[in-house]
Amino acid sequence: MAAAARREAAGPRTAPAADPSDDVAALARALGHPARVRIVQTLLRRQTCIGCDIVEEIGLAASTTSEHLRILKAAGIITGRIERPRVCYSLNPEALAPLAAFLQACGGHPAGNGC
Repeated sequence: MAAAARREAAGPRTAPAADPSDDVAALARALGHPARVRIVQTLLRRQTCIGCDIVEEIGLAASTTSEHLRILKAAGIITGRIERPRVCYSLNPEALAPLAAFLQACGGHPAGNGC
């Protein structure tokens, strides 16, 4: 009870500032499956792609591919534009900027030092 009273006396809590490492970790999680990496590679080669083409390209069931596309879209890595009756997917390169900057920074450090 005393801890609750101290928290109330301290005033309202403010949300912590967004940490860039959270963005990098979220992107890494979204890319943390080989099928999702293959989807990104496919979109790099083709610039834009219809969902059924992606299913054929990566060789997984449509429902499985759809779940991987959903995860990539939720992370902002890809966008989906509806062109009835299909969805056309493309990469959102700006979304990958935090991860690219992190990896570039790590590449400039000797092994075991920095990243």
